[in-house]
Amino acid sequence: MSSIQSLVAQMTLEEKAALCTGESAWTTTPIQRLGVPRLLVSDGPHGLRRVADVYSMANKSLPATCFPTASALASSWDVELLHEMGQALAEEAIALDVDVILGPGANMKRSPLCGRNFEYFAEDPYLAGTMAAALIEGIQSQGVGTSLKHYAANNQEYERFSISAEVDERTLREIYLPAFEMAVKKARPWTVMCSYNRINGTFGSEHHQLLTDILKNEWGFEGFVVSDWGAVHNRVAALCAGLDLEMPGPKPTRVDAVIEAVRNGDLDEAVLDEAVRRILTIVCRAAQTPKGGEFDAAAHHVLARKISAETIVLLKNNGLLPLQNPQHVAVIGRAAMEAHFQGGGSSHINPTQVDVPFNELQKLAGNAELSFAEGYPKDDSRDPALIEQAVAIAQTADVALLYIALPSYKESEGYDRPDLDLTAQQVALIQAVTAVQPNTVVILNNGAPLAMGEWIGGTAAVLEGWMMGQAGGGAIADVLFGRVNPAGKLAETYPLRLADTPAHLNFPGENGVVRYGEGLFIGYRYYDAKELPVQFPFGYGLSYTTFAYDNMRVSDEEFKDVQGVMVSVDVTNTGAVAGQEIVQVYVHDRESRLVRPYKELKGFAKVSLQPGETKTVAIQLDERAFAYYDPARHQWITEDGQFDILVGASSADIRCQATVVLQCTMELATILHDESTIRAWFDDPIGRPILEPIFNELMRKGGLFSENGSNDDSMDLISFLMDLPLRSFFHFQEGSLTQPPDDITNMLLDQVRGVKA
Repeated sequence: MSSIQSLVAQMTLEEKAALCTGESAWTTTPIQRLGVPRLLVSDGPHGLRRVADVYSMANKSLPATCFPTASALASSWDVELLHEMGQALAEEAIALDVDVILGPGANMKRSPLCGRNFEYFAEDPYLAGTMAAALIEGIQSQGVGTSLKHYAANNQEYERFSISAEVDERTLREIYLPAFEMAVKKARPWTVMCSYNRINGTFGSEHHQLLTDILKNEWGFEGFVVSDWGAVHNRVAALCAGLDLEMPGPKPTRVDAVIEAVRNGDLDEAVLDEAVRRILTIVCRAAQTPKGGEFDAAAHHVLARKISAETIVLLKNNGLLPLQNPQHVAVIGRAAMEAHFQGGGSSHINPTQVDVPFNELQKLAGNAELSFAEGYPKDDSRDPALIEQAVAIAQTADVALLYIALPSYKESEGYDRPDLDLTAQQVALIQAVTAVQPNTVVILNNGAPLAMGEWIGGTAAVLEGWMMGQAGGGAIADVLFGRVNPAGKLAETYPLRLADTPAHLNFPGENGVVRYGEGLFIGYRYYDAKELPVQFPFGYGLSYTTFAYDNMRVSDEEFKDVQGVMVSVDVTNTGAVAGQEIVQVYVHDRESRLVRPYKELKGFAKVSLQPGETKTVAIQLDERAFAYYDPARHQWITEDGQFDILVGASSADIRCQATVVLQCTMELATILHDESTIRAWFDDPIGRPILEPIFNELMRKGGLFSENGSNDDSMDLISFLMDLPLRSFFHFQEGSLTQPPDDITNMLLDQVRGVKA
């Protein structure tokens, strides 16, 4: 195939316009006379939804492995595991003739009510970005592309096609963009998918700042930007903003609009050529990977079971688990017979096979007798008879296992959750069973946090099994019987109640706008700031063993920001069985010009330990771990000062800490101006020495300062003056000045702008 630039030069205007719009629901437009093939894409954050008829969006997809969803995957905190899963996804894509997998999703979990949260990784951008990058690298290592989505601020399903997410610049940069930034810079996805919604009034498909200024120019993204399906409103405006490919197709009116815009001068053909170049680059790259053949469905099912087991979080355990040779097990809940393993919507996979949880229990239970009761109906109705049947088998058993799945009508793409609750029948079932059987284990299948206050107190153990993928039934059995020691930790906070959640007062918005009023403070950042108790904190998860942290050290107690710092800690398995621990590193800035969350996750590592074994875990913190985004300068900055490095087993379980001193090496331009307050000038290391002599002299002239400084009577007036803008201050003091106020103001501004930080 000819070089990309040569291909662009040979293409007609009509061909270029056609290439920038899909040929079908799942393919790009081929240019047959130039040998340019079509590119085939498929839904697939956690498995391929490959529709055989590319002109259909609704037909049943071809069989593929359904792996656990992103909310589960993030709870593994295991980058190597996600890389391995990515390789398996790519193998299936190759077998099913797929060039690009549409995923993963890296949006933040602003509210636990978002119906699509099961497709997103975490409430923390560092964890989400790390997980997304690992999955992308795994997929693309096999010559299959990915589409990182949904860029950006797609944090709810309510009015997702049109609502405007109103978010300030700093919050956007520190919370909602970093996961995308990490994935783009580290893993280099072939494509990025824009979101449906507006961001500060502008549709994601037409957002030049996001698509071109930040994504392409600042982050160096080299692939093409594709629309979410149906996200384009004005094709020409979208092209000008940096939206390269519109999907789905065919859309002849869109093609004609581009052609007409070029001919009448409304669209510079160079802009179109750039979009064509980007699309052709990926089309040609994909063509280098031969497609066809078969994938090993059985091996991938085994991998899916391994991954699912790693994602399970042990939330509570009074010592009952792992089960030790029970004679009679009451298995309760329709999810034990009808596995609830994935969410609804565009990511719904046609699995190659599905483990039935009850059957998997039987395989590991030895000679134990297993009894089953349905427990709750498929719909939202109440059925006391089902609870009575469950109680009857539970009270005669050694242990009761309650499989509780959040029904799909409460959690799916397309709509947000109304609450954090199980159904009324499920709550009543748990309460009734735990009242007669103290050895009750609740196994949850859901994609986002649940409120548990009504029922958790009576349970002996609780497992968060997530939307566990097609092999999750076996993985749960592995954990229950101790074949696998649970190591998962929560990638999001479980609140006590909905009213405690950060976005509660601003979700889901009104009149076409949702205001991100909580700013930086989502997830654990919010609960830290408010000092609110939670059901389970971010990063939390139990094990069948215990771990001790000791001998924390840092590579340098004083360091320059560009160097970063290495954090090391010794971790020992102090229990009787092998296990894995997830060591988390948070950073606390003791003092900063702008408000910052109390602590933020900046590193983590997963370590496997035999009983009594000790290993040293070392985690590098880079410059960004200490920086914040300064909207006054429109850039990331660091500041001199002390930082606490907090190492823990969760965000609420800090085991050891050290204090380091950072030296900023950045040359920062001043942000002072004529409307900056006197207080701001005094707080600024450049401004203070310039203003202070003049200020003090004026205070002495006015009798506010004496030889011994200010007096009590002058303090109120000085406080008033400190809050005046610079120009207003000098006008206020005009009677004491020898020069016009504006001249003095401009003189100080010239001086401060001439000094480097």
